[in-house]
Amino acid sequence: MRRYFLLLLLGWLVGAAHAQPDPLIINVDGRRTTSLHGSWAAIVDPFDVGYRTYRNTPDPNGFFRHRRPRHPADRIEYSFEDAPRLEVPGDWNSQRPELFFYEGTVWYQRTFTYRLPADRRLFLYFGAANYEAIVALNGQVLGRHEGGFTPFNFEITELVRDGENDLVVYVNNRRRAEGVPTDNMDWWNYGGLTRRVLLVETPRTFVRDYFAQLDPADPSFLAGWVQLDGPERTLAVTLRLPELGLVQTIRPDTSGRGTFRLRVPERLERWSPAHPRRYRVELATRYETVVDSIGFRTIETRGTELLLNGRPIFLRGISIHEEAPFEGRRAFSEEDARVLLGWARELGCNFVRLAHYPHNEAMVRTAEAMGLLVWAEIPVYWTIQWENPHTLELARQQLRELITRDKNRAAVILWSVANETPRGEARLRFLRTLIDEARRLDPTRLVTAALEHRYVNDTTILIDDELGRYLDVLGNNEYIGWYDGPPEKARRVVWQNAYDKPLIMSEWGGGAKAGFHGPAEQIWTEEYQARLYREQIAMLRRIPFLVGMSPWILKDFRSPRRPLARIQDYWNRKGVISDRGQRKQAFYVLQAFYRELAQSAIND
Repeated sequence: MRRYFLLLLLGWLVGAAHAQPDPLIINVDGRRTTSLHGSWAAIVDPFDVGYRTYRNTPDPNGFFRHRRPRHPADRIEYSFEDAPRLEVPGDWNSQRPELFFYEGTVWYQRTFTYRLPADRRLFLYFGAANYEAIVALNGQVLGRHEGGFTPFNFEITELVRDGENDLVVYVNNRRRAEGVPTDNMDWWNYGGLTRRVLLVETPRTFVRDYFAQLDPADPSFLAGWVQLDGPERTLAVTLRLPELGLVQTIRPDTSGRGTFRLRVPERLERWSPAHPRRYRVELATRYETVVDSIGFRTIETRGTELLLNGRPIFLRGISIHEEAPFEGRRAFSEEDARVLLGWARELGCNFVRLAHYPHNEAMVRTAEAMGLLVWAEIPVYWTIQWENPHTLELARQQLRELITRDKNRAAVILWSVANETPRGEARLRFLRTLIDEARRLDPTRLVTAALEHRYVNDTTILIDDELGRYLDVLGNNEYIGWYDGPPEKARRVVWQNAYDKPLIMSEWGGGAKAGFHGPAEQIWTEEYQARLYREQIAMLRRIPFLVGMSPWILKDFRSPRRPLARIQDYWNRKGVISDRGQRKQAFYVLQAFYRELAQSAIND
């Protein structure tokens, strides 16, 4: 018995050392999966009593053990069996009123039954958990993941039982100064298992990762690689694109990595917003066939122009937070994505900025299917700890997880490494590291960041942030008419660019409460917001190096920074659509402008 307890304690201490997740499996939709969605037991633990002793050390009898009384004298001060329930995927803030503002720990628990064949492997996959997650199966801690918006997985082949299994997940959304994002942000800190949780079954050797895009150096070729995971790492992989009649055998090296490059036929139809064509791509070994749907296109710059498939394009965009339509909760489903992106399409958009963190995979795949170009970003937001190595590694990790998941999505054209960060040498070193990492991981896309400008004089704005030297496309956030003078100030402003690079005005706008009407000079009215949009549009027309915009924002979203009673009530009201789906007057102002731009592009 003593030996058994010591083994359990050893397992706990190994877990307390925070083992990292296994390398990420991509395209889980193309694999054999079992959903763990539904009702989970949930214990709210604001003091982390299920994790630490009163001496603040790891507790070997913590909630991961899921202990139950064996006789009447047993003192166990928690019970998953009697705990309230939470739905997964979902945030806890919107499911229980008492958790609306809650920041801290919630323990999730459920059981599942599984029978794994001897020649197969099993992984536990999380679309995301905000912010910190520690996962245990059958009392054994698997590891820890930090970061609330990217996927991770653990292999459980050797731990899963033939029959019933017990899964416990510690989730903590407490904001932290050294985190990414930091403890100061302007969106709701939705906590919990906010995205899907799946069991992913694979062969012993399987295709874990792959990349297939047109070669930027010569787009008449399709180039990429595959990565095998398992004992047979030199296993042959057959690449097929049946609609194009393409077949090639890939022979990986002893690390499991194999590359390919093959000429594509002239009949290849390139992906674009007007024609979001995708092709069936198959990667087959003698054990499995992984199927994906991938579009092929090129994206590049030429001076201050942005070129999609070799032709200039203007990005008619809107910014979007990952918040569900019609209700204040974290969005996670394809249905949520279709409504939000359908509104963007109704507005006349060909482009969306998915702010300020990686959105769920359904959002990106739905955008691709609907023909919407995507700006994807990580939450390096405002002022973070630029000289903290841990913070830098967190940012790099989240960037890697984002790019690993979404690198085959033709819709994604921009990786963004930061939003509204203050100038300085430490910040520049930090962000240059991320830029280099993005280009190393994916040389086929452009890198950007949402910068801040400076006034040279009362009427001249210069974009000269030193970070711009290292970006492919400049982003810039400005709020003339809201935080920066009255809307009419835009008439006098002249924009200058220190770099021969294209500019996206990544944020602009102002707030209005839907249904609140009055003179156009009265703040918070729909009329004021519409007036601001008209003045902004007139100014933006005059910027010669402007290639796109993503006004702030599609719909109103929850934010603890917005407490004004009867107007905000903890909602950021800058949406052109309300939290209930009402179109404000500014929606129609922007829609008319985008229709004009779209018609002009057709005529060109």
